[in-house]
Amino acid sequence: MRNFIMADPKKCTSRSKKRIRKNIWKRKTYWIALKAFSLAKAISTGEPKFFFLVRQKKR
Repeated sequence: MRNFIMADPKKCTSRSKKRIRKNIWKRKTYWIALKAFSLAKAISTGEPKFFFLVRQKKR
């Protein structure tokens, strides 16, 4: 006869833990968006400090 293993109920994640994880995710996305915005601003003004943009001369 086979041994049947009963499924354990999943443990609920506490609200505080959910909130902490959500805030970490929000913080990461905020910094990524800020870096992307500053890079776009630097390229548009023509003063990129850490990004090389190859421009082709118009003939």
